[in-house]
Amino acid sequence: MARRDGDVLSGSDPLNEAAATWRERLRAASPFGEVEICAATKTVPPEAVNRLIGAGICTIGENRVQELMSKLPDLDPGFRIHMIGQLQRNKVKYIAREVDTIQSVDRIELAEEIALRARQANRTIGVFIQVNVAGEARKAGAPVEGLFPLVQAAARFEGIRVRGLMVMAPLSDDPEAARPVFRRARSLFEELRDSAIEGVEMETLSMGMSGDCLVAAREGATMVRLGSALFGARAR
Repeated sequence: MARRDGDVLSGSDPLNEAAATWRERLRAASPFGEVEICAATKTVPPEAVNRLIGAGICTIGENRVQELMSKLPDLDPGFRIHMIGQLQRNKVKYIAREVDTIQSVDRIELAEEIALRARQANRTIGVFIQVNVAGEARKAGAPVEGLFPLVQAAARFEGIRVRGLMVMAPLSDDPEAARPVFRRARSLFEELRDSAIEGVEMETLSMGMSGDCLVAAREGATMVRLGSALFGARAR
């Protein structure tokens, strides 16, 4: 059986040590309780990904459909798989039976397609609404002013459950630059959670990556997406 966060085995594996270190740092930073680690596994081979189970990390995030599908036969079945990259509607059919959650839902057409494919697979897929808090023109995500209408519309589709928000902060060498974005995201998350929209289970606020995850935790992230913090710098 897969181990959940917190059930970390001792040992000399650097991945175990990195996971334990970051789990503790996130716990210490967050005023809101435990912060779940979603391991960002883009370009990481399956044999390395599978070591996460021994490190107590059972949620992984993939960016690309093709890469996910190529890894699937060799991945430990205990993982909860999240799609964290931008997703085209015509790719949803390939992953509808495989993923637990799609974090990058930023338009109603995508939510509708996910719901359709989920019904065809006789299952329910969790979705996070990706919101562009910073308002960056080149950044994916629903605009803040369109967030509540999108959540309300997506919640009506049978086959999906709206379970959270996903946020990406502007790229910066200074983690503190992300703080206003994360703080605003937490406020939106709480507003949605308290609004009691039918079909919405606002449980997860996914924000923060390796460079700014501690700031995200301090501002209320319940999930962070860690890649290089766990695996080291990716080869370019």
